[in-house]
Amino acid sequence: MAEERSSVRQTRSQQKCFAMDVDEEENMSSCSTDVKENRNLDNVSSKEALGEGVQLPNGGSGSRKRPLEEGNNGHSHSKFRAKKRKKTPGPVLPKNALMQLNEIKPGLQYKLLSQTGPVHAPVFVMTVEVNGQLFEGSGPTKKKAKLNAAEKALRSFVQFPNASEAHMAMGRTLTVNTDFTSDQADFPDTLFNGFETPAQADVAYYLGSNGNGSFNSIGDYPLPSSGGPDNLSQSPLPVPSAFAPSSGKNSVMILNELRPGLKYDFVSESGESHAKNFVMSVTVDGQTFEGSGRNKKLAKARAAQAALSSLFNMQLDQTPSRQPIPREGLQLHLPQVLADSVSRLVVDKFSELTDNFTSPHARRKVLAGVVMTTGTDVKDAEVICVSTGTKCINGEYMSDRGLALNDCHAEIIARRSLIRYLYTQLEYFLSNKEEQQKSIFIRCERGGYKLKDNVQFHLYISTSPCGDARIFSPHEAGMEDQGDRHPNRKARGQLRTKIESGEGTIPVRSSNTIQTWDGVLQGERLLTMSCSDKIARWNVVGIQGSLMNYFTEPIYFSSIILGSLYHADHLSRAMYQRIADIEDLPQSFTLNKPLLSGISNAEARQPGKAPNFSVNWTVGDQALEVINATTGKDDMGRASRLCKHVLYSRWIRLQSKLLSSLRIKLAKPSSYYEVKQAATEYHSAKQALIKAFHKAGLGAWVKKPIEQDQFSQSP
Repeated sequence: MAEERSSVRQTRSQQKCFAMDVDEEENMSSCSTDVKENRNLDNVSSKEALGEGVQLPNGGSGSRKRPLEEGNNGHSHSKFRAKKRKKTPGPVLPKNALMQLNEIKPGLQYKLLSQTGPVHAPVFVMTVEVNGQLFEGSGPTKKKAKLNAAEKALRSFVQFPNASEAHMAMGRTLTVNTDFTSDQADFPDTLFNGFETPAQADVAYYLGSNGNGSFNSIGDYPLPSSGGPDNLSQSPLPVPSAFAPSSGKNSVMILNELRPGLKYDFVSESGESHAKNFVMSVTVDGQTFEGSGRNKKLAKARAAQAALSSLFNMQLDQTPSRQPIPREGLQLHLPQVLADSVSRLVVDKFSELTDNFTSPHARRKVLAGVVMTTGTDVKDAEVICVSTGTKCINGEYMSDRGLALNDCHAEIIARRSLIRYLYTQLEYFLSNKEEQQKSIFIRCERGGYKLKDNVQFHLYISTSPCGDARIFSPHEAGMEDQGDRHPNRKARGQLRTKIESGEGTIPVRSSNTIQTWDGVLQGERLLTMSCSDKIARWNVVGIQGSLMNYFTEPIYFSSIILGSLYHADHLSRAMYQRIADIEDLPQSFTLNKPLLSGISNAEARQPGKAPNFSVNWTVGDQALEVINATTGKDDMGRASRLCKHVLYSRWIRLQSKLLSSLRIKLAKPSSYYEVKQAATEYHSAKQALIKAFHKAGLGAWVKKPIEQDQFSQSP
């Protein structure tokens, strides 16, 4: 018996060596599963180890597990019972589009539509009908043509003709009438969890939920019948599908499975020392995609994600509160790609203006900027303005001639810089027709001017705007699905004011919201509405202001992008959701719902005291203008190029030269205040906004003393 055991061990050892030799010869084989099996021969049963045809000492064949012993009823002795083989799991191969489509719609018929090309390079066109819609695919073989047709059919499963339908499909309907100041019991689930991942029963199809990157049917949600290519003119961007993180694959791995052998290139390195930003690019199917991150690995992953979003309509699943909220209407850009590009453009421009952040005026807490796009390609975007600042004017420095800036918060200065740019664009119409072509405006038939098609403005702020959007965000980054238990939840949506000579905001008082000139000069603190509230106002009355409204229709931001502290629920509430019930808006005004998004590489928090200055730059300027936020003027006591007095001077010049083209007729301007009040539609829209806040129980809008607008100026 001992000899028999020794012989078996020797035979197994020889066979193991033989297998290893084979493995060494074929270690470059594409069949990685075979290689792994050969390397684990010591774990397999004697059948695999010995192989077929190896003769045992007792004359038995190698196909027998062990020599049978007498007295065991034909079964092998327990000592020699074979160990169960543990299979080493190899990589799960992704299912191709044909297999995925067959799982969703079994029994589809593929038909040969045509065959063209020479014999050595034929081109086949195959068709397949899905949900009454015909999809064509071409390829050098019928199999590849079928695969191409299946891919096109699959894409239609995850597309929606417009953003609202996509929101409904993802359980993101936000048309709930809500009392933002009520206790938790009064809150509908769809309010603060309006952007949560929907239950399985409400989902159409998700990508990769089985871990292999395939489409899986996980519900009986009806597919939109109008999601075909014919409807894409309304909304050219498909709504991204979620890719389950349980698959354990990152975006680079997934993209490599779909398009093997891709090469990633380093593009640039930028950013301040505390917030480095690397950019990597990858070219897929002839298109180049860029991604940015605090290191090259992250940038590479985001470049891959951009390609997956654009080409394969895949979005890796993320925390719901960090998901972008698409804008209503036409979307010209992929949300995350746009957000990252806008952020990078503004930061790079600020770097350029501050000698790579070495200038003493590069110090800042908040950076803001406006980027303009004129088409679908983000690479054609232009930075219109950049600004910094976190402080407001001290009450004693208020100007009754419009020479001081009251609010030097970065996003407020950015909007004033944008208005200055709009005046420059209107001034082209004071010249010949050739010069007029350079303007972003065109004349309207019914009078006035409007933006050319596809001209869009995107506001970037390095952190969430002060007030309602910011005050709750830091506390709730990981509170998904837990309901609203914030101790200060009754204050959600409330109007808030900035405080003089300090940072932060406080809720408006229920009474005495009128500020007087002499009261402020005597020492009463000057109150200024928070940035969250001002941006909400811009989403109703427009960013152009009442004076510019004489020339143009209302102009709205197409997106608001945050560099940090982005929380989808809080930002959407602060920007427009809390005034969703606004009524009686004049015809040309609306409640704007821009794209809301964070960026992939969130900016790090900057502890320390905020500088007391604010800087601004607008395209065409030679350098930054530095303003003392306490006085609202520069350190020499000169008025800013953004102050009311300067902008009013430009308005008077334009109004006198373009009198025949005005939307609003005014005989002779007397004072700044009267000119503002004469824009009746604008003020009707503003009153509707104030009523909406009051009706929702969110407080009263605090106005500045009227005396600061009662200055006049000669043309």
